[in-house]
Amino acid sequence: MLNRRRLVVAGGSLAAVALAGVPRLRAQSSALDLPRALVESELVYLSPLRSDGTLSRCQAEVWFAYVDDAIFVVTASDAWRAQAVTRGLQQTHVWVGDVGQWQGSREAYLRLPALKAHADFVRETDAQTRVLTAMGGKYSAEWGVWGPRFRNGLADGSRVMLRYRPQSA
Repeated sequence: MLNRRRLVVAGGSLAAVALAGVPRLRAQSSALDLPRALVESELVYLSPLRSDGTLSRCQAEVWFAYVDDAIFVVTASDAWRAQAVTRGLQQTHVWVGDVGQWQGSREAYLRLPALKAHADFVRETDAQTRVLTAMGGKYSAEWGVWGPRFRNGLADGSRVMLRYRPQSA
């Protein structure tokens, strides 16, 4: 079955062949690499923080756009990312980079550059349009399929846009 992850992997493989000489983000990157990672990475890994500050069990790699110093994600309205914010769990741990699916990464994503962020919903259509345009440029190979899904889902409420604003250390 063709899904977004497989498309990203296939697209990444083609890009890797084309960009063989370009250095790849490494899992051992430091926090100093965060600005570069936010621009170059295809994925971020997210985990809402529980009320006691510990990581939740809900973690995943997701597509994102970095716009106006914030990380934006589009997700199903009933996904755990959206439900965490609805339940008041707005503090989120974000790792930036790409080490594949989080479950099969042997926790390599935990060694990526990371930040804490405050999550909220983005409901303003002009902001959503700007973010979707950025995502379309970033994920151009897959956007013909996912762009309409994201736009239509935001319009009918089956998807939401989340903004993760980095917090000061």
